[in-house]
Amino acid sequence: MCGIVGILGKDPAAGQILDSLKRLEYRGYDSAGIATLVNGHIERRRSEGKLNNLADKLQADPLEGIVGIGHTRWATHGAPNEVNAHPHATDQVAIVHNGIIENFQELRLELEDAGHSFVTETDSEVIVHLITDKLKQGLPPVEAASQAIKHLEGAFALGVIFQGEDDLMVAARRGSPLAIGRGDGEMFIGSDAFALAPMTNRVTYLEDGDWAEIHRDHVVIYNDAGQVVNRQEKLISPAAALVDKGDHKHFMAKEIFEQPEVIGHTLGAYINPLKQTVQVPDAAFDLGQVSKITMTACGTAFYATMVAKYWFEQLARLPAEIDIASEFRYREAAMQEGGLSLFVSQSGETADTLAALKYCREQNQHIASIVNVEESSIARESDLILPTHAGPEIGVASTKAFTCQLTVLACLALAAGRARGKVSRDGEIRLVRALMEIPRHAAQCLHQESQIRLLAHDLAKATDVLYLGRGLHYAIALEGALKLKEISYIHAEGYAAGELKHGPIALIDEDVPVVVLAPCDSMFEKTVSNMQEVIARGGKVILISDEKGIELAGKDCWASIEVPYTDPYVAPILYSLPVQLLAYHTAVAKGTDVDQPRNLAKSVTVE
Repeated sequence: MCGIVGILGKDPAAGQILDSLKRLEYRGYDSAGIATLVNGHIERRRSEGKLNNLADKLQADPLEGIVGIGHTRWATHGAPNEVNAHPHATDQVAIVHNGIIENFQELRLELEDAGHSFVTETDSEVIVHLITDKLKQGLPPVEAASQAIKHLEGAFALGVIFQGEDDLMVAARRGSPLAIGRGDGEMFIGSDAFALAPMTNRVTYLEDGDWAEIHRDHVVIYNDAGQVVNRQEKLISPAAALVDKGDHKHFMAKEIFEQPEVIGHTLGAYINPLKQTVQVPDAAFDLGQVSKITMTACGTAFYATMVAKYWFEQLARLPAEIDIASEFRYREAAMQEGGLSLFVSQSGETADTLAALKYCREQNQHIASIVNVEESSIARESDLILPTHAGPEIGVASTKAFTCQLTVLACLALAAGRARGKVSRDGEIRLVRALMEIPRHAAQCLHQESQIRLLAHDLAKATDVLYLGRGLHYAIALEGALKLKEISYIHAEGYAAGELKHGPIALIDEDVPVVVLAPCDSMFEKTVSNMQEVIARGGKVILISDEKGIELAGKDCWASIEVPYTDPYVAPILYSLPVQLLAYHTAVAKGTDVDQPRNLAKSVTVE
């Protein structure tokens, strides 16, 4: 989760920006930089590594100016070096950017044809050249930025300054969070209120699709339709800023809405969008020679492995087995020579998962782990560490960690398919493109929140809820039911849709809502057939599908929630978001403690 800071100030900006960037270090980064206006001209200082390297540069070569932007970068496109570090700049514009620009390759080719020269491997550099190109066409700065933003596809947050404009900054967000801080004759932007706390306690959070024209004495905010809108200013206490929830009531809500950003950062670690290839860290074993993969996890992480079992077997033709960690070692599993044991844990400290890892180590298995904490016990015991890059997750019920786990597993399965010769080069390109679309589609999913909130008020009256899914979405049905149980305390069960008539159908009546996950894929007709059995018995169906699926099957449903159509391979990642929102708003409607549900702990460190 990269960090953005910007200042239209009264005093030298570089030192203030550096201090604010230090407050964003918790988000993770591998390079950093600052750009300011010095006598109207853009100057930059950037460095690879931690902020103390940038501080050393600023001490040796100070950066003047009272207008500036800064950035801590987690590498997505391009290596984590000084050349690729933000801010990116031409002689007319400097920008900082969080997120992924999906169509950067097409834009880059167009701009190169127009005479622009690129010096980095990043998608972000496209933005600065696109705005510069608009300026060269004669557009004024604000219009140049707004027109450029319209050409960008993806999820992003932006801060922009212009040569000769010492009372102007442009900010924009689509998918990634961004806040505007208001001072006395000063304005600030930041990825969260914590970054801005030393400078102001007056914060306005941009909503998704907003962009803003910022001056020292006023701000004009536009929505994605270009209409001027008012966004509420909030007073943030110092204590609140230390544990910033953003413009959300709970950490869980904040973490749900961070998913477009953190999935983008996770993808950046595992795909090369310039070459359109998947890449995993070097390991002491050959992924193409693995004879079998055994995945072990607990709770939500186990459901991630359920999805991955389909991916590894269908895509890589690699035999895959999954186990709940608390059961695994007690059955004394026979482990195949040359096998890979993969462990999934948000904290990296889950006691049952760690015990299972040690058993597999004794069985001479290759050990890999997918964790959110690279210094954790499970990571230290692994031959290969695959970080999720989800950032800190405070809410007990996992949301963004789960979708980042799925993202890593999708990339790993694709890498295994390539290594085993089961995925063609064309197939890899198609799936890499599908993966790159996830942050944008995830942001679109989150636009359904108001509809889901209304639906949740009715769902909160239920005492039992069923979730149905097939194939890849069976696990998401289980995860949806778990989320509802965890935080709303409503009894819920997930089932494979084909199992409905083997028992659960006996529970169906007008008081039992049934959530059906049915993307328009090869399993759609079978899932809808099971759904019709529910409707015929008076069941209240909530259909989660894409536009075509809802058109074909949604007429008799109690409610429907639309998810953007995407490649079926990556659809489970997107379908996780509406079930998270449904559980969250149901719990809010019931008045439960969403972030710290009863009897649960974030990390289970005892058996």
